[in-house]
Amino acid sequence: VQLQASGGGLVQAGGSLRLSCAASGRTFSSGAVGWFRQAPGKEREFVAAMRWSGGRPYYADSVKYRFTLSRGDAKNAVFLQMNSLKPEDTATYYCADTATNYILSALWDGFRYDGWGQGTLVTVSS
Repeated sequence: VQLQASGGGLVQAGGSLRLSCAASGRTFSSGAVGWFRQAPGKEREFVAAMRWSGGRPYYADSVKYRFTLSRGDAKNAVFLQMNSLKPEDTATYYCADTATNYILSALWDGFRYDGWGQGTLVTVSS
């Protein structure tokens, strides 16, 4: 599986960015896709996840009501709309794939994912 994350950049606090994750290498009718982030000197942090088949996404409390994860029409791409960005959202954002149908609430765990994209840097200035 290959994942390509894009859309990062520099934005002022309160602004918005839309990240994209395009996946290839298998049929994405099962499993899930997740977004994680890692700031310099900090551990990787779960952001959001959803099943490739659709349905309600699962969000970390820190981004709930500000970030929206959605699936594209192509069924192998997802978008992370990030609004009301804060300086503490600054990090490299990674998308990841798992072919296993874990329960939604288990998708916070990065070790459940089989493949990872290369990351896209988001910098939020104050």
